[in-house]
Amino acid sequence: MLSERILTAVMRVMSPAYLKTEPVDLRRLPCPEPGHRYTLYAHVPFCERLCPYCSFNRFLYAEERARRYFRWLREEMRMVADLGYDFCSLYIGGGTPTILVDELCETIDLARSLFPGIREVSTETSPNHIAEENIELLAPRVQRLSVGVQSFDDMLLHQMARYDKYGCGRTVFEHVQRAAGRFHSLNVDMIFNFPSQTREILERDIEMVKATGANQTTFYPLMASPKMRRELQRSIGRIDLVREAEYYHAICDGLAPDFEPSSAWTFSKDVDSMIDEYIVDTEEYLGIGSGAMSFLGGRVYHNTFSLSDYERRISSGRMSVAKAGRPFGRFARMRYRFMGELFGGSLDKRAFQRDFGVPVSLGLAGEVAFFRAVGAVEREDDDALVLSPKGRYLLLVMMRESLAASNDIRDFERSLLPAEEKALLSDCATPACEAVAEEALVTA
Repeated sequence: MLSERILTAVMRVMSPAYLKTEPVDLRRLPCPEPGHRYTLYAHVPFCERLCPYCSFNRFLYAEERARRYFRWLREEMRMVADLGYDFCSLYIGGGTPTILVDELCETIDLARSLFPGIREVSTETSPNHIAEENIELLAPRVQRLSVGVQSFDDMLLHQMARYDKYGCGRTVFEHVQRAAGRFHSLNVDMIFNFPSQTREILERDIEMVKATGANQTTFYPLMASPKMRRELQRSIGRIDLVREAEYYHAICDGLAPDFEPSSAWTFSKDVDSMIDEYIVDTEEYLGIGSGAMSFLGGRVYHNTFSLSDYERRISSGRMSVAKAGRPFGRFARMRYRFMGELFGGSLDKRAFQRDFGVPVSLGLAGEVAFFRAVGAVEREDDDALVLSPKGRYLLLVMMRESLAASNDIRDFERSLLPAEEKALLSDCATPACEAVAEEALVTA
């Protein structure tokens, strides 16, 4: 698809420039601006096993290490409250946030007490954490539980290093079924266009998702950083972006009519459900925790990726922000709005003109003309621009490349970690390496 190739090339040039940050010396993030709506994101960077294709900030789990981290995370949350913020929603990602459910519940309870505006909480989990005792603790606190499944196919689970961790596809399916009907939104996270995935495997995955009883699913395209793309090509095969469009339309057709698009890659039985990409609902968000990112006042902020540096910063009364980008200009903010809202399926044209003082068709004349010319617009009136199925795929392409650029940044930040923390980035870490790392973190 020519339009996909054009967007992929453009986004691979633009995204790194927009996401570029430099070290800064900031004790606090900026205070909230009157009338702005914000989402709070909290990052929990621990997993029992580490998936080789995952670029998110995550470390090998050890209980004391994780409990100490949760305590500092709640302390940073109090610093945010001192700045005067309130939030409409809380997203908790990782890693595996449910690695210590008691600590997670305490963190959610604190967030609700500090930020009374929070109406919805979303947290990620792994299939092996869906046990009755965990469901009973989380159900009163969490509106959206998102389960990282990726695939129900045993061959793919082996290649993703998930089979030994979570069991076969049938076992994972039974875990997800256990949570069906217990949360307002039960989301099943899937990956498509993995190099060895066939059309038949994908179609079976779609049917398995529908059979779980979950009322939401997110099918992410494989979003590999340049480094990961090279490693996948050596070990499994090349990521086929031509096939990606075919698979995406198979997903849309296979989920219909039970599931409708909530965003370019999330499908819900209830279209008003929360989704992972919170920029659809709130343009600005604040991230706490090691490796989290914020977008405030048109500026990107990155928190430190190092666990020891995170503890040092929080224990000294500083927040964890370590780097910041240049403030977005007016044109960049218009582009950010354009992508964020259209990722959710439509753009509010009246709000765009109110906030930027120019119609979107003039402010972003090239972008709008391109989308119209390639058939990405299903309908348009004075109020909104609504995407066609092709348009939703093109927004998936844009978000795929934006997040792949973020993954490239994460790969770079991990390369800067101290040696004792790098030892926690592999399942092959020896007990001796873990002991050295733990001692270094404790004495940091």
